[in-house]
Amino acid sequence: MTQPTPEPSPAHEPEGSAAPPPPPPPPYAAPAAYPYPYAFAVYDPRAKSRMTAGLLGIFLGGLGVHRFYLGYTSVGVLQILVTLATCGIGALWGLIEGIVILSGSGLQTDADGIPLRP
Repeated sequence: MTQPTPEPSPAHEPEGSAAPPPPPPPPYAAPAAYPYPYAFAVYDPRAKSRMTAGLLGIFLGGLGVHRFYLGYTSVGVLQILVTLATCGIGALWGLIEGIVILSGSGLQTDADGIPLRP
């Protein structure tokens, strides 16, 4: 069995032949542009879409469909009753509510308290 030869100690090396120490590692710098800009936009898989709720409010707001979509069933039924009682004029409530939802200043969560995703 062959034994490895021991490395010579610095005292046995001739002067001037010692290897210089390795350079220090460069300081950490963040990349200029992160290649995946939406990598951290993680939403709850149960989250409802703000766009869908707003468009349902605009087009079918008189029937309260957007409220049913978000889980607010009692308000959805109330919107249907108001629309029927006012011969369709109550549908403006759903239209306005759909626009407000799309603008982001209206409903922020669904009936379970889960924030709406964009």
